[in-house]
Amino acid sequence: MSKINSDISQINTPPFYLTKPQPCPYLENRTERKIFTILQGGNADSLNNLLSGCGFRRSQNIAYRPACDGCNACLTTRIPVKNFKPSKSQKRISKKNTDILGWNLDCEASSEQYDLFESYVQKRHLDGGMANMGILDYAMMIEETHVQSIVREYRLKETKNSSESALKAVALCDILSDGLSMVYSFYDVNAASRSLGVYMILDHIAQAQRLELDYVYLGYWVKNSPKMAYKSQFKGIEVLTNNGWELIENLE
Repeated sequence: MSKINSDISQINTPPFYLTKPQPCPYLENRTERKIFTILQGGNADSLNNLLSGCGFRRSQNIAYRPACDGCNACLTTRIPVKNFKPSKSQKRISKKNTDILGWNLDCEASSEQYDLFESYVQKRHLDGGMANMGILDYAMMIEETHVQSIVREYRLKETKNSSESALKAVALCDILSDGLSMVYSFYDVNAASRSLGVYMILDHIAQAQRLELDYVYLGYWVKNSPKMAYKSQFKGIEVLTNNGWELIENLE
């Protein structure tokens, strides 16, 4: 935490707060606390860049990271894209989705996105905090941002007009000075054979490479949490430790 305090002292930043303990969404019989601050005003982008490198994540206009008593199970992860090499299974996933195109859009929510989001949450995360989100809540998640962000839609190549083809997946992403941060993504759960969650990460790696950025930030990984298991499919991930970012070949 000392490095965070040292770095943020270089910019004008709002105060930080600590949440009350509440049930951990990843590990049973555990509680979690978060340290957070507000991203707003002219320095929001600079603060988001700095805090992302220090293990924070963004949700709407909040930057947060775990601050749990006696637990450090949540590990911040990012993929160095320069030397990334997809596995054989990841190559098969990319080949399986060659009939899908990705489109970068401004952060504006649509009813079509929400329908896909609601279906995804109801079938995959019914016990999570997003299960009761209405369309206005969804719009706030997408649109309430003071940092450089995009929404990337993935559609089937059915027509020349992308807006008329089937929406298969959506990713909300922050554009950082050194990488792309995948804030939240969801997809058509009825297309399980496509492995769209992994495909979106592969696509963001390709985007970062084209933009000559260094990383794709994936958020937290928790050992033995089924919700996080997909991240272990990516080799050569960097994990933030007390000694800084460290490269590990396999998440185990």
